[in-house]
Amino acid sequence: MNEQIRQNRRSMHCPHFKESMRESDQSKGIPHPPHSHPVRGELIELPAFDALANNAAYIDLLDTRRSVRAFTDKAITGAELAFLLWSAQGIQSYRGANQVATLRPVPSGGARHPFELYVAVQNVEGLNPGLYRYVPLAHMGEKRAAVEYLGRFEDYETRIPALLAGQTWAGTAPLVLFFSAVPYRAEWRYQEASHRVMLIDLGHVGQNVMLSAEALGLGSCCCAAYDQALCDAALGFDGEQEYTVYAVPVGTPG
Repeated sequence: MNEQIRQNRRSMHCPHFKESMRESDQSKGIPHPPHSHPVRGELIELPAFDALANNAAYIDLLDTRRSVRAFTDKAITGAELAFLLWSAQGIQSYRGANQVATLRPVPSGGARHPFELYVAVQNVEGLNPGLYRYVPLAHMGEKRAAVEYLGRFEDYETRIPALLAGQTWAGTAPLVLFFSAVPYRAEWRYQEASHRVMLIDLGHVGQNVMLSAEALGLGSCCCAAYDQALCDAALGFDGEQEYTVYAVPVGTPG
């Protein structure tokens, strides 16, 4: 076994949380980091999605959900995108003194939710092709969603496969969800113990996205294979304070 594998395995071992918390920034009274990036560009409201996902029984969702790697050229609607974003990272309410934690449709260790959600758009009704960021604080407590336009995303059909380690099928998806980790949001409380939990949290997020896509009659596939440097550069991350951790192409099954 090589040393890198050994280190990776050890990083998933469960440490002593109480010892980590005694030395955390939270225990020292340092203010918690922001729950989301501030909006710096145009804020675009998406359509309401209240009535979209009420038709399929939950047991049928579990029975029929499969990873999809072939898509038609049908556009995703704005309401469908809104529901996908909310189901993955929407903020329902605050919890704790000084609003230290957020409650969302997905669980997270210590309710830290250390992720940001970006969307590379090729074919979504009402949105220009480009790169967007979901802004969960725009509609905290509401079943609505808004995205921040970050700029153009050139050569989508060839660029997406390059970012996702040569997976050419991903370039046919009308959109790709990219999740980034902002690790200090979890480290602020759990220090070295946080990274294993972030991996667990990411699994919760991916399952919510896939079940939500299935509820809408859409297909998705969670991708752990991607080019770290290329993705971080394309999405504007420094690779240290924020970095890519997951990608999910979504579309109508082909």
